[in-house]
Amino acid sequence: MNLNRKQFEQLVADGVAAIPAKFRARLKNVAIVVEGEPTADQRQQMAMRDDEDLYGLYEGVPLTERGEHYSLVLPDKITIFMKAALEDSATEAEVRQIVRDTVWHEIAHHFGYSETEVEKREAERENEN
Repeated sequence: MNLNRKQFEQLVADGVAAIPAKFRARLKNVAIVVEGEPTADQRQQMAMRDDEDLYGLYEGVPLTERGEHYSLVLPDKITIFMKAALEDSATEAEVRQIVRDTVWHEIAHHFGYSETEVEKREAERENEN
């Protein structure tokens, strides 16, 4: 699939807009950015093999771990990676779905869901559809 950065960023914005308003309102001190692919440091942090791809990454302190002294910190960061999403999609509808699911997945981490919990919720969502 071939989209330019602006088109891809719009898909990310659409993915964020699809999150229910009650959750979007709680996205405080979070930057959502688009990058081509993970940096070497991010790949190392995630213990990724060379042949592995990554759609998104949450870096920060989940809401469930923020205490009363949480202040004056850099924003949490959610990165959505273009390369893997585009390479794994044959159509715009497929890349739109990957981006939407990835945004949901990374925002769930911001709300304190572990990888196992997020995967369980994703499976429940798929069974509902």
